[in-house]
Amino acid sequence: MANIINLETFKDDRGSLSVIEKILPFEIKRIYFIYNVCGVRGGHGHLRTIQGLISVHGSCEIIVKGAKKEERFALDSPDKCLLLQPEDWHQMQNFTNDCVLLVIASEYFDSEDYIPKVVS
Repeated sequence: MANIINLETFKDDRGSLSVIEKILPFEIKRIYFIYNVCGVRGGHGHLRTIQGLISVHGSCEIIVKGAKKEERFALDSPDKCLLLQPEDWHQMQNFTNDCVLLVIASEYFDSEDYIPKVVS
């Protein structure tokens, strides 16, 4: 099931620096950004892909449905990374106008990897 990873963050009078190093349980093969959202995104799971989601600006909510439970995660800080397992059906919603959601994936895009329906 999905879980939040707190990114190592260094803060001083110059600002903050968050690091993604040796904490993701996969080799990074794909990175993309979701922004200017006016609606709901996602609505699927994966067969193989593990993902790390980080709201680098603004905020959004991620609904994750597994075989036995549903959880909601608020991504509202760039030092939080939501780790999604392949079987985690997820939907992204309630984006603020300024939200930029960074997605780090373990696999290259493959339309055959998508599971479009909700897990019951």
